[in-house]
Amino acid sequence: MLPPQLSAFLLLALPSAVRAVFQDEVGHIDYHYELLGVPQRETTFFHRPRRDAKASLLYTLSDVGVLGAVNPTSGAVLWRHLLNSTAQDAGGFLRAGEGENWVASALGSSVHAWDAVSGRNKFWADFGGEVKDLEIMEMTENHRKDVLALFDESDSTVLRRLSGYDGSLVWEFKETTKDTPLQVSTNVEKVFVISLHGSSGAYNLKVSTLDTLTGRRLDEFVLGSKSDVHSREDVMFVGANSAAPIVAWTDDSLTKLHVNVLGTKSRQEFALPADTLAIEIHAPHLVQSQPHFLVHSKTAAGNTADVYHVDLKTNTITKAYNIPLQPGAGAFSTSSENANVYFTRITEGELVLLSSSSPDVIARWPLEAGEPKTHPVHGVSEVVKKTAGSAGAAYAVRSAVVTSNDDWVLVRNGDVAWTRPEGLTGAVAAVFAEIPESEELAKSLEQEAHSNPWAAYVHRVKRHVNDLQYLPEYLASIPTRLIASVLGTEVSPKAGKPSRDSFGFHKLAILATKRGMIYGLDVGNKGKVLWANKAFDIPKGSTWNVTGIQAHDSIGEVTIHGSNHDYVVFKSDTGKILHEGAPEAQVKTQSTAAVDNPHGAGHLLLPVGPNGDIMDIPTEWAPKKTIVTRGSAGAEDLKGVIFVPNGTVSSPLTSWTFPLPHGQRVAHIATRPSHDAVASIGRVLGDRSVKYKHLNPNTLVLAAANDAASTLTVYLLDTISGEVLSSTKYTGVDTSKTIECAMAENWFVCTFFGEYTLRDNPTQSIKGYQIAVTDLYESELPNDRGPLGDAQSFSSLDPIESPTGLTLPSAISQSYILGAPIQALQVTQTRQGISTRQVLAYTPTTHGIVALPRFLLEPRRPVGRDATPAEAEEGLMKYHPVIEIDPKSVITHERDVVGVRRIVVAPTIVESTSLVLAYGIDVFGTRVAPSFLFDILGKGFNKVTLVGTVAAIAAGVVGLAPMVRRKQIDARWKAPM
Repeated sequence: MLPPQLSAFLLLALPSAVRAVFQDEVGHIDYHYELLGVPQRETTFFHRPRRDAKASLLYTLSDVGVLGAVNPTSGAVLWRHLLNSTAQDAGGFLRAGEGENWVASALGSSVHAWDAVSGRNKFWADFGGEVKDLEIMEMTENHRKDVLALFDESDSTVLRRLSGYDGSLVWEFKETTKDTPLQVSTNVEKVFVISLHGSSGAYNLKVSTLDTLTGRRLDEFVLGSKSDVHSREDVMFVGANSAAPIVAWTDDSLTKLHVNVLGTKSRQEFALPADTLAIEIHAPHLVQSQPHFLVHSKTAAGNTADVYHVDLKTNTITKAYNIPLQPGAGAFSTSSENANVYFTRITEGELVLLSSSSPDVIARWPLEAGEPKTHPVHGVSEVVKKTAGSAGAAYAVRSAVVTSNDDWVLVRNGDVAWTRPEGLTGAVAAVFAEIPESEELAKSLEQEAHSNPWAAYVHRVKRHVNDLQYLPEYLASIPTRLIASVLGTEVSPKAGKPSRDSFGFHKLAILATKRGMIYGLDVGNKGKVLWANKAFDIPKGSTWNVTGIQAHDSIGEVTIHGSNHDYVVFKSDTGKILHEGAPEAQVKTQSTAAVDNPHGAGHLLLPVGPNGDIMDIPTEWAPKKTIVTRGSAGAEDLKGVIFVPNGTVSSPLTSWTFPLPHGQRVAHIATRPSHDAVASIGRVLGDRSVKYKHLNPNTLVLAAANDAASTLTVYLLDTISGEVLSSTKYTGVDTSKTIECAMAENWFVCTFFGEYTLRDNPTQSIKGYQIAVTDLYESELPNDRGPLGDAQSFSSLDPIESPTGLTLPSAISQSYILGAPIQALQVTQTRQGISTRQVLAYTPTTHGIVALPRFLLEPRRPVGRDATPAEAEEGLMKYHPVIEIDPKSVITHERDVVGVRRIVVAPTIVESTSLVLAYGIDVFGTRVAPSFLFDILGKGFNKVTLVGTVAAIAAGVVGLAPMVRRKQIDARWKAPM
């Protein structure tokens, strides 16, 4: 036995590679933006999660329906929940009771309560109708804070008081009327329900006063406002949980502000600044706070504000003071501490703290202007008054501000503590782009390509001679590159700019969001946001519907088309907009087609109208291939369009139409990716025979659902002739759930939820999420090329009776039951197509991305028996109807990736690796190697040991060589003659 001291010494002496055998690559080859979404003004606040806690957390319910808590110190997400799985404009409500350890939220028809620290659900209650407002009842008869939820239920206004303990119903107020419920508010004694009364476009405000104990109506009156209130958006503010809650609205010309103190039947008017464009009202939400509020006016010249006080005895409102006009944009926020109310003003240049009682500035901090120039939109603040004798300023202020580029920034006493790129949520389109070469090199290469061989040779020699000026810099970088190669570290890019690498891992990921923002991410630098730019100003309540995105790597540009005939062209490395077309409400775009033309493959994004119409284009730009579009609006059909030259322009002509049978609708369409390299035209079987693949590039998969019959029919169409090459019908399909397909090489997969009875055993049925895979071969027989044989070409337009005409592939299909639902199907891509394929999919129940190996989905797996030795040599295994999600196949590992909308992939220079980018709410990127890293050394390879071993051997050879040589000489001298 070794002494303990010696054992410990030997343990510490072991290399790190021995003590950490399974070193994970999480955080090295992948990146993840754990996002919440852009915070909404009324659902974001600071709150102390425990009554005796000194620190607050930051809570928000974002515009994409994610509820979460953030650590204000670091900006890290503590917990979050996706309440809206559609990731569209969510709305919703979020409130917190003062001193309570829970927060309440509402979205759609549900009301929830969550533990403020852990995020665990306290209760979840579902009702009919839609929640229109949510408030916390601070003052109750049993000293328990309850939840007030206002619902709109089919011509009925319903207010429910729910117990803050378990969500049980305390009382319910219901009124059958055509009024539109607006908001609910409370004071110390009563509950107020505010509704829009009258007809659309000319509303009055109706206020119903209820008893807090029973919910019985005590009073009801109407505030005349027909000339001013046309919709719910015209009611600017309804205070809640205040000593004097108010309701306010403006006139059509934004010249007067009308304010009513709830509980009274009169209103007061106040003049607004000239040229007011919009107003916001800020007030405290605590009963013990002073009844003060601020009116923020946004004008053409800048922004200003007025502070008003409410007299609790007479319910009169007086203007206390004015906050001076300041040019540019700005935001105000309110915070309370006991009875004190503070207003925080944040502009592009400074942070100012004011008291609601006096116009004197309490504290002021300068802000560093950001680049690119952004301005605050709205924010929330927390003010802490320091104890006597504390160093520095007497107050500490931290403000969480949403900026014009959809970032969420926390400013602490004028310093930026952290920034969260929440604008990345709501991504609707993405594409990989190559990092552009320098413009000078691009121009030189273009000049060489368009000149005669001798001139191109002379130009290249001159270019190489000119490049010698960079030789000293290159030689100086060799030691750094060598050390980085040995140690496995990254070489930092020059001047912070992305640069290409020899493996093709360094690319740009371009994303477009529904809010009109575009982003550029450096894939090789852990997804760092290189730039963000606003392409279009999307009105509130609308979304940017992107119909096509295309990267032009040869010129370093990206083109994006929208559904309103809008487009934008920008540089991929800087985001600088080169060309743009504003949206046109009257002109709609159904989709776009990336077509080939003389200027390059996929160089042109061709807009397609809502009826499948395509405009005439110049003949030199006309594509040679058939374009497949959807038919007229409301019709479930597909049609093929070709371009016929007519002088200098080419006109579209419909070559075929495929109408779906009655009752069927298009559920999903899948095509082969633009880069779909095929390494082998055949599948080598275990007996060394070959099944030849059906590799028709002009095919697409159409999944058609029949809602009435609960069936799904999957068609394989020839895009040149419109003929059906194969079809499969699935029964018992729940067509309301996700139906998606993906296609690659000579096979395609579809996933759906189905239930059907087994044919061989009618007493049993299969129910669950399924994935169906189909392989296409030229013939059912091995070593048979089918009717075409070794023909060099064929035509899909020849009659089917012709031996050399349209040939139907041999389709082999199989279905599997999945252990979890999947969506956003995608197939990995490699440069030469040598690596095996993986089907990538998002699992919405576990918030992960799974990579299903192709051999697992092999439709030729033997059924009801074990594989023969020849089949096992081929890689086939016995068919099992259930595929469980193996945790080792989840490429997101333990990361919680929320709301993935789509997955895009791109090949790299090395054959083994494919780049992956998933987007929706979160953004996740990684590299996958379906056939493992057979052409590149892994991160676990110990280069230091290799170099050390070689150096030790070299030193040994140098040291032992003289000794060996001396022995040989002595042996010769002493040898007998």
